[in-house]
Amino acid sequence: MTPQENYHDWLRDAHAMEKQAESMLSAMSKRIDNYPDLRARIEQHLTETQGQITLLEEVLDRNGINRSIMKDATSKMSAMGQAAGGMFASDEIVKGAISSYVFEQFEIACYTSLISAAKKVGDVASVATFEQILAQEEAMADWARKHLPDVTEQFLLRDAADGVEAKK
Repeated sequence: MTPQENYHDWLRDAHAMEKQAESMLSAMSKRIDNYPDLRARIEQHLTETQGQITLLEEVLDRNGINRSIMKDATSKMSAMGQAAGGMFASDEIVKGAISSYVFEQFEIACYTSLISAAKKVGDVASVATFEQILAQEEAMADWARKHLPDVTEQFLLRDAADGVEAKK
């Protein structure tokens, strides 16, 4: 493949990744009952993610790249599987918070790579878009890392109390 073909493929991957993130964040926010700070931040990032999808679609359109329906569908099915799997875990909220942090790190790596690829193939117009998205992903990852101990501690307190739901 040429650098341009790889870049285009990675753009389709990023679009599918954000569609997966949208599905995961939406499902997660609907299931959080007892952790209002986490729910609020997830909902904020869901809004950011929806904006990121729009930005990526503008980059795809500007470059004449068709979206990959198969990649988008596969990523959404993966997100639904993750959400369904978490529903059966007694520590769903902690596992979800950890998974969210890990997914943010993956997104950070993808956008770091896309910035380099965009520069290499001369798509200078998209670099600022990827930098904007990267900053949002870094902010979410930083928030998740800083708040993971609090979510864990809240879960442990709730789980140890009789008659208190802790998992979500």
